Amino acid sequence: MTIRDVRSAVRASALATEEPVGRSTAWWGVMLFITTEGTVFAALLGSYFYLRFQHGGPWPPDGIREPELLLPLIMTALLVPSSLPVLWAEAGIRRGRRWQLRAGLLATLLMGGTFLGLQGLEYSEKLREFTFTSNAYGSLFYSITTFHGAHVTVGLLMVCWLLAGSLQGSFGAQRHERVRIVAFYWHFVDAVWVAILFTIYLSPRL
Repeated sequence: MTIRDVRSAVRASALATEEPVGRSTAWWGVMLFITTEGTVFAALLGSYFYLRFQHGGPWPPDGIREPELLLPLIMTALLVPSSLPVLWAEAGIRRGRRWQLRAGLLATLLMGGTFLGLQGLEYSEKLREFTFTSNAYGSLFYSITTFHGAHVTVGLLMVCWLLAGSLQGSFGAQRHERVRIVAFYWHFVDAVWVAILFTIYLSPRL
């Protein structure tokens, strides 16, 4: 090996090619956050089933009607498919298509915002029948759905942040990690809603 070969091997560019490629701190932070929040949701849903089976009587109790399905199913039809425009937006920015990123984020923002609006409409109807302090069912219903709604709100704020950055040209084919991180979070929010739909709205009918 010549001296030239040695110098070429230790150049910064050559050393960079040998560096292991790993996940960023932001990626690990969001994954830890999702894991933590997933555990909290699991505890809440587990508490729902525990109290339901311990109750022994009709569920929901105290003459509360079974949850109606029409509005929750419409909400599901809005929220769960909203993962698709996020995927489309991420795929677009990987190819440097900022217009595709903006369009996908805007579609997600509209679908998620409509979901929250319908949840508010549902609350306006439910509060006439029972409140957070009515009984254990009311406490669980509002705790679980409000906690999830808060996560949807955080996700929409993240989407707004990405959309504002995309309008300023912050992202490109080589700079899109933040888009991927927010997409992971949004998929988590959608998956949790499916579990909530089954637990709160469908399981009382089984």
